[in-house]
Amino acid sequence: MNMKKIVSLFFTLLLSVSYSVGQGKANLLNAKTVSQIGLKSKEQIKADNTEKPLDYGITKDEDILWSKVVWEVIDLNQKINHNYYFPIDSTLGSKRLSLYNTLNKALKQKKFKAYEDSYFIDPKPVEKIQEELSAVCVKSQITETVSPADFDHFKIKGIWFFDKRQGELKYRLLAIAPLIGFDAKKKCGIEEDRERSEIDGEEFVYPTPKVLRTLYWAYFPEVRQILHESKVFNPKNGSRPISYDHLLNSRRFSAIIVQEENVYGNRAIDDYIPENSLFQLLEANKIKEDIRNREMDMWNY
Repeated sequence: MNMKKIVSLFFTLLLSVSYSVGQGKANLLNAKTVSQIGLKSKEQIKADNTEKPLDYGITKDEDILWSKVVWEVIDLNQKINHNYYFPIDSTLGSKRLSLYNTLNKALKQKKFKAYEDSYFIDPKPVEKIQEELSAVCVKSQITETVSPADFDHFKIKGIWFFDKRQGELKYRLLAIAPLIGFDAKKKCGIEEDRERSEIDGEEFVYPTPKVLRTLYWAYFPEVRQILHESKVFNPKNGSRPISYDHLLNSRRFSAIIVQEENVYGNRAIDDYIPENSLFQLLEANKIKEDIRNREMDMWNY
């Protein structure tokens, strides 16, 4: 079988699988009543149950000539990253959830384990995470919650490495974390400041979080199946959805490097370039350019 036939077979299987899952459009054209919308054939149900993300394959340690671990922040306010942010609510069904809602739903069902940091040393209990997302304000006795719309940043950890067997620079995602600006208790304090301003007749200005911190870290290979089952709207073809696993592994997002592994205890960029966003961005671009040049240097003699 030549290469053209192999590629053709691969895309045929890919299209048939993507059609079978759909975005709640199964049997849409053939349904005679509303209750028939979404009904799938036995073949479609079997394809859904056996569907799984594409395996990475085994990379031997002796085949890695060079590697570097970097941490990046994905700003979901950027248009190119809107696929990860919308829809904010779950009105479109379980197959159309935002990235945060997808992880949060699986976390409540305890389908994966959360950690305090990106080194996966200390597990973070689900109860502790829920305490940061919901709290009863002391003075007003109002329950303050952190909504999914508040999670507009994600942090990822990945490794760039040069595979000498295949002769190319590769990237592998290792961890992902939602970033939070205000937890529920902090929001209680903000609401109390708002009430105080209204009593004093002063204009209240909602504070902007200076530092985004991680709510929890998830080991990416552990959540791949979860992200693969959750589909993302494809603006070019609504009947061919894309999974979060595919989007993240193919690096279809815009991100800024905020940290790299280094001799100084893997310190972050803002630790040695504080309070200067322009220089921090230039340093992030410098790290990115060094990684790109590494691949070019491998072919120089």
